[in-house]
Amino acid sequence: MSKVLLVVLDGLGDRPIDGKTPLSEAKTPNMNKLAKMGINGIMDTISPGIRPGSDTGHLSLLGYDPYKYYTGRGPIEAAGAGVDVKPGDIAFRVNFATVEGEGESVFEKVVVDRRAGRISETDELEKAINEGVDLSEFGVEFIFKRGSGHRGALVLRGENLSDKISDTDPHKVGEKVKRCVPLDDSEEAKRTAEIVNSFMEQAHRILENHPLNAEREKRGLPKANVVLLRGVGKCPHIPSFEEMHGMKLAVIAGTTLIKGIGRLLKGYVPDIEGATGNRNTNLDNKVKAALEALKKYDFVLLHIKATDELSHDGDFEGKKEFIEKVDKAIEPLLSLDFRDVCLVVTADHSTPVSIKEHTGDPVPVIVVHEGVRVDDVEEFSELKAWKGGLCRIRGMDLFRIALDLVDRMEKFGA
Repeated sequence: MSKVLLVVLDGLGDRPIDGKTPLSEAKTPNMNKLAKMGINGIMDTISPGIRPGSDTGHLSLLGYDPYKYYTGRGPIEAAGAGVDVKPGDIAFRVNFATVEGEGESVFEKVVVDRRAGRISETDELEKAINEGVDLSEFGVEFIFKRGSGHRGALVLRGENLSDKISDTDPHKVGEKVKRCVPLDDSEEAKRTAEIVNSFMEQAHRILENHPLNAEREKRGLPKANVVLLRGVGKCPHIPSFEEMHGMKLAVIAGTTLIKGIGRLLKGYVPDIEGATGNRNTNLDNKVKAALEALKKYDFVLLHIKATDELSHDGDFEGKKEFIEKVDKAIEPLLSLDFRDVCLVVTADHSTPVSIKEHTGDPVPVIVVHEGVRVDDVEEFSELKAWKGGLCRIRGMDLFRIALDLVDRMEKFGA
């Protein structure tokens, strides 16, 4: 049977500014060749008008109904950070961030940078939190792990815990850190909120007085003196990719979140040298790793993050230039034997530079495989792909289309 290579440029989709998008303006000869070789269309990763997260978007692209299997980003982020999450664990996404203000309590402090200057050197901070925070009075275990860049994950493990609690991240600069509160009347939610608030206070004291932050302050850099928690979820039982689809999965990614999805689905998730998840990521190594994985695995996801990061920064030129770097890096994909490999190039969602946030705008998609009904589209962009033969589809439709092309779909009916 043939195999599938799914290339996802995170946040690639955009809205036109003066009739132009970063993708339409970028010089992308290789993507345009693929558009000419294949069938094109536009895709709503979840459904029209829904603003997907990268987590729900990728679940859909991998054939998992996000309304059924998604319980929050926390468990995925924790798995990506290397935590062996178990059903029942309560997990959070974490940002190292910067707060200012008088007093001892973290909940009186104002967030001035939600990413602590996009700090990356957090090993010592992780160690300090794990060694210094004590939740023994609650009878629960915690696991704190740094992720890529300013990100991390927190897992609470024990009895009588609930995910019906609020974030501590205000999600805006200039607002105070939020106290965790229960979202229902259960004793489990009240208890879990109390545990979270104790963790927040202890972690803040540890970070505020850490030598690394004293050194950052001397250098004029924002201190990473708080951890902000969001995306709480209870780790669900989710069938592995092989159980679900009868195929072996490999995930080539640099970001904690996408690695986490791969690990939750029991896929092969290698560490790629130079894969950072930002604009300086080693694209060549990632493409090589994807091609190598195709030798052993049936479905390979190659994820590229920086298009989304640059979109959140509102950087039109930076996004355009990075798309051009991606286009050069994927040149080896043109030499694939498309009798044996179905190549899909798309995005998980749109992140317009004018909005700096995810939107529900559909994204462009190319499918290249022997036997596809090649259409007249000759350019890979949001402004052209809608004219293609795929028309407008959803993420789970795209997954099934790819599987049908490689003869891995069962007949429905007699």
